[in-house]
Amino acid sequence: MSVRKEVLGLYRRILRLSRTWQSASGQANDTRTEKRYITEEAKMLFRKNQNITDENEIREHIKEAHTRIELALHYKTPYPRHVNIPQNVLAPLSSKVQKAQKRKIKESIPVYWKSYDDK
Repeated sequence: MSVRKEVLGLYRRILRLSRTWQSASGQANDTRTEKRYITEEAKMLFRKNQNITDENEIREHIKEAHTRIELALHYKTPYPRHVNIPQNVLAPLSSKVQKAQKRKIKESIPVYWKSYDDK
């Protein structure tokens, strides 16, 4: 399957998910808010990444989208989960962040958070 077809299919899947989404609370207002969040988030991220041409990077974003979908379905919330950075990696306030610390922080960020790096 071509990457373009895969991306378009993924976009359709996300939009279908937003139409059928039910909030965990079951309240109509929460459901409307979460449905709107899903569609707006999808539009924003797909537009932001539309100029990416590297196939490997596109595949990483596809993996990120699939992960976010599965997390949303499992935890019944469309919002991304927070990232916890290990405390031993953080630098004291007065010192500069070293290369090793930067690498550890980057490694601790999960795949579903990739699109938020430069938001």
